Amino acid sequence: MLKTAGYTAGALLGVAGLYVASAFVFSRIPVAKTQPQAAPDVPVFLHSNGVHTDIVVPIKTDQLDWSQQLPFSNIPSGDTTMRYIAFGWGDKGFYLDTPTWAELKFSTAFVAAFWLGSSAVHATYLHGLTPGPDTVPLHLSRAEYARLIAYIQNSFRYDAAGRVQHIKGHSYGPDDAFYEARRVYSFLYTCNTWTNNALKASGQRACLWTPSDKGILHQYGR
Repeated sequence: MLKTAGYTAGALLGVAGLYVASAFVFSRIPVAKTQPQAAPDVPVFLHSNGVHTDIVVPIKTDQLDWSQQLPFSNIPSGDTTMRYIAFGWGDKGFYLDTPTWAELKFSTAFVAAFWLGSSAVHATYLHGLTPGPDTVPLHLSRAEYARLIAYIQNSFRYDAAGRVQHIKGHSYGPDDAFYEARRVYSFLYTCNTWTNNALKASGQRACLWTPSDKGILHQYGR
């Protein structure tokens, strides 16, 4: 039994070590911006809170008005003066049951890590955003922004009538809302993997693969 326990512990440590090493190596391999000279038509931001990354876009442009699909009435404040919306994707149970790290349960983390849960899109409405160490300005062309719009919209789970599904009664504050999402979170496909793939989809600089915000920010010299 002791041998079995030892082998098991060794195997788990080996897998964890391989995961950490792979995350470091693949996050350092860049995927270059597809059109370096593209016109800077749409102001977009990459933002990190130190662990989790969001893609921040204008609520209203001539290409799309996000408030038509995600109305201001879905946020507790109902503030219609907001100019930007930050999109994040993640495990639904983690999002809804863990508003702070102090409230994280092992069962929630286990379900999230091993493909056992469902997912949600977290939308945070903002008046503005200031570039800084954790906030990277990205200026997309209209074509690049169109691809980003498609990527984000494809992340939502829609009802039979083709509408996004607002998760009512849940928010972290006065200016955010949650929505049902597609795909399943895991240790291989995290919230930051989703953001990294959003950058790839819109032709921006990104990592080959990353589970963490550090890898993405590294590509932007942060």
